[in-house]
Amino acid sequence: MTDTSTDETAAGNGASAGSIMLSVSGVDARYGEIQVLRDISFTVPTGEVVVILGANGAGKTTTLRAICNMVTCSGVMEFEGEDISRKNTADIVNMGVAHVPQGRGTFPELSVMDNMEIGGYVRKDSLDDDIDRWFQMFPRLKERKDQLAGSLSGGEQQMLAVARALMSRPKLLLLDEPSLGLAPLIIEDLFATFKELNQESGVTMLLVEQNANLALDIASHGYVLEAGQIVLHGAADTLKNDPAVQDAYLGA
Repeated sequence: MTDTSTDETAAGNGASAGSIMLSVSGVDARYGEIQVLRDISFTVPTGEVVVILGANGAGKTTTLRAICNMVTCSGVMEFEGEDISRKNTADIVNMGVAHVPQGRGTFPELSVMDNMEIGGYVRKDSLDDDIDRWFQMFPRLKERKDQLAGSLSGGEQQMLAVARALMSRPKLLLLDEPSLGLAPLIIEDLFATFKELNQESGVTMLLVEQNANLALDIASHGYVLEAGQIVLHGAADTLKNDPAVQDAYLGA
């Protein structure tokens, strides 16, 4: 698969000429002696949804971990124009980046409400309004607010992981394989929620996914990652119609 996109001229593999919330340039990442990412560059425009597609082992999760400085990496990463390449993870979170890791990552021994309150730990103001807001968006969580997170269904745990991340009022939401292990109908509902969050709340999202159809439906731009390198990028609609993407990710 080769990069056939021709619609961008911004720095790196730029997605838009507008305001850029996140810029990743020439990033390598490794676990010990094993190099996972090789010179990747991409941008996430403010207010948009950008998706990174790739098979298992392509480096998608490592990309999100690199942004949060949770893995050894080099290169330049900027958030709203500020270099975050060497900031610690807590500082990056405080700047407005929230990460929903693969496998949900809730606190299973705590209640739904406790998880929500922990999500707002970086804030100094009251959490009540935000708890009410996200309970309205995820009504099943409100019904189960006193229930232990570990006793929720997989779909409910994913909802809780997203709602907990939103409690910090992030500017950028990093989502790592949110559809993993969920039933098709639950996945459709979840992605409809992501679209609503982006359109109505203006939350910028970087979404890592294998479910290319749904991901490209809500994204403005996409990148394809293979063996730690970006091999293709373009507008989401363009990627959906690209024969290489169809063959590899869309079942065409």
